[in-house]
Amino acid sequence: MTHGFLDIATTPSVRAVQAAMGSDRVWQNLKGDRAFDKFTPYEAAFNAQRDSFYMASVSETGWPYIQHRGGQKGFLHVLDEQTIGFADLRGNKQYISLGNLEHDDRVALFLMDYPSQSRLKILGHAEFHEDDDPARELLETLRMPEEQTPAERAVLIHVEAFDWNCQQHITPRYTEEEIAEIFEPMRRRIEALEKENARLRAAQPPSS
Repeated sequence: MTHGFLDIATTPSVRAVQAAMGSDRVWQNLKGDRAFDKFTPYEAAFNAQRDSFYMASVSETGWPYIQHRGGQKGFLHVLDEQTIGFADLRGNKQYISLGNLEHDDRVALFLMDYPSQSRLKILGHAEFHEDDDPARELLETLRMPEEQTPAERAVLIHVEAFDWNCQQHITPRYTEEEIAEIFEPMRRRIEALEKENARLRAAQPPSS
């Protein structure tokens, strides 16, 4: 049975707040149209362009924890329409997310595209493979070719549901690569003008 992001996220307490704020009718009407649990080529292409994401887990004492994961563009792989994965690189060795997921494998991911003000939210279950044959096979697929940091394990996330957030209040931000791409036409124009200026100066007769 398919289910959507709101089927999972809209708990009785959430419904009570929605009713108090007068928005419960809106979300009840849209609920059936938002049953996203399988990636389309659009989500796959969006994931392939990401160089970071945020992942939330919950501790045994109920505290939420959010971790940033970054890498080369495309390091978060779409393995099939309901599975994504990445090579878990060595970090500060606190292992908070890993410990949390040993207790409860549920995760929430935010994938951000700041220039286009887009945000993909994913709910799923995390699965780890470390120091075994599946880990070695998965890391062959998940590890980015130019990555130098050692990978400690392979992480798979089995998608339960996802949703696209509204663009409101997402401040556009740009990476160095994106800024360079935006200004490339201007750079080429300046380079051409400098060459033309040099040619014109060289063509001028010497002053007497």
